[in-house]
Amino acid sequence: MTSHIRWTRRRLLGTSVAGAAAVALNGGRLQDALAARKAPAFLQASGKITYWGGLIFSDEANKLLEDTINQWGKDNGVETEVVMINQNETVQKVSAAVESGTMPDAFDLGLDLLLLLATQNQLAPVDDLYTKLGDAQGGWYESIATSSDTTAISGARNGIPFGSSGNLLLRRNDALTEKGLTTAPATWEELVTQAAAVQAPPLYGIGLALSNVGDANVQVSVLQSYGGRIADDAGTTVTIDSPETRTYLEWVKGAWDQGLFPPGNTTWDGAGDNQAYLSGQAAFIANTGSVAIAAKKDDPDLYEATAYSPLPAGPKGIISPIGPNMRAISASSGNIDTAKALVEFLANPDFMAQYFAVAIYAPVLKAQAAFPAYDGSNQVLSGLKDLVESGTPPGYPDVSNTAYNEVNQNFLIPKMVQRVVIDGYDFDKAIAETQTAAQAIYDKYK
Repeated sequence: MTSHIRWTRRRLLGTSVAGAAAVALNGGRLQDALAARKAPAFLQASGKITYWGGLIFSDEANKLLEDTINQWGKDNGVETEVVMINQNETVQKVSAAVESGTMPDAFDLGLDLLLLLATQNQLAPVDDLYTKLGDAQGGWYESIATSSDTTAISGARNGIPFGSSGNLLLRRNDALTEKGLTTAPATWEELVTQAAAVQAPPLYGIGLALSNVGDANVQVSVLQSYGGRIADDAGTTVTIDSPETRTYLEWVKGAWDQGLFPPGNTTWDGAGDNQAYLSGQAAFIANTGSVAIAAKKDDPDLYEATAYSPLPAGPKGIISPIGPNMRAISASSGNIDTAKALVEFLANPDFMAQYFAVAIYAPVLKAQAAFPAYDGSNQVLSGLKDLVESGTPPGYPDVSNTAYNEVNQNFLIPKMVQRVVIDGYDFDKAIAETQTAAQAIYDKYK
């Protein structure tokens, strides 16, 4: 079951919205992808461009992006510098660049950072480019259009969506089938039951991160599926201290006490869950599909043994947020028109059809749904496409405003779990600490 939520500006933004050996590419294939490489006629490409790309768990996709930008630069007389950055380090890198005045001309970023930078007037407006791309490629998916709209906070659109991600539940279907478990867990409680049934270290049941990384914010969705909230409907008053949060903590503490999490999951980096699954240490993980790319290449047996399903439900249903990925242009760039020309080029169908085939993103423009990548032969890409069409909005049921996104960027919910399972805090003490820390963040934006 998947929750169907009406996408509205008020729900998403509220009144205060602001928050991996390179693989050689076939030369002919790259040239095909660059068929439309010339800069758009209405924009002048010249000078130098620095671009920060977001590394994903596909060497081929990373190499394709880097080579494409550099080739575009050669073809258009533009000096290009491409720096590929681990997505878990983007916030840190951008923060340092803002402080030192060394922002790239254009860069990849997630929605949380987009909203925050838009609030701080750090991004150039791209309304004209957004409209042109939508008109040319069948329009934007409603979920993408609404969730990426920064007009209410900066007076303009400040990002061009290029792909959408979200978490699917990956499971070791071979191990589960041996135990007679042939269907995906429908609820988080059922996930614990199935995980306990197949646990046989070094295979542990639940490969969910409980550390200070973005992947651990899956716990926010679990909390919300139990009825817990970060804040009220107005998006101003923190409501973490609730019976529903205690019920959620009972779930995660119960799984922890059964030893279902792999050792070290409270200190994992952003690739911890990936490595745990690929090394045979986890029966279940929540992942955008990067693991499937790695397994298909390096461990075909594991790839075939993996099944995919939506995230399980809690008592309040499934919370499965989409995550738009964006390209943005720094307001401080001295070459905004050339940066726009590059961002527009990177949205052309020839390149994106090639990119989606090796990456792990859902389409953002409706015409992209006809790309071969989404013909149904790839379970992960099909699942992500379904998610962009029917998943829950970012933050839902909370208001995805700057404060909400800052709570996530500070990993307050994973830290609350760490207090319980590592530091031995009782629920009340852990919740009270988290409530206070979160309210301090929300108070900054009142």
